[in-house]
Order: sequence, then structure tokens, then C-alpha cells
Amino acid sequence: MAGNPPKRKMSRSNTRSRRAQWKASVPALVKTVENGKVVYSRPHQAKVVTDSQGTELFLEYKGRKVADA
Repeated sequence: MAGNPPKRKMSRSNTRSRRAQWKASVPALVKTVENGKVVYSRPHQAKVVTDSQGTELFLEYKGRKVADA
């Protein structure tokens, strides 16, 4: 359900200062070395395991299979 309609026009200055509060946050990344390559991944998230052709096989977390892809 939508809120009430505005009672009066909001100035451009107020509109822009309100919108300026919304910022994109930088995702937390963890640097790991796998097979001699540096890989950046998000902490505490399952990783997709692929085969040599790039086909997604399953999801892995802390070295264990957690779900089928």
C-alpha cells in the first residue's frame, strides 16, 4: 500500500540532499591463493565449483559440498 501523496512540492535542493544519503557499500572481500592464482571472494558464502569446460557442478563451503548447482 502506497503512502500518502505529498502535500507540497519538495525543492530540488532537499530532493538531492535526501538522495545523496544513499551510498553503495563496498563488499567485503577475502584474498585467497588457489592453484597459484590470487582469488578474491566474499566471506561466508558458498563458492560455485566448475569443471574444465566451465560447467557448474555444485556449491562448496569450507571444502564441503553444500548444494547441487
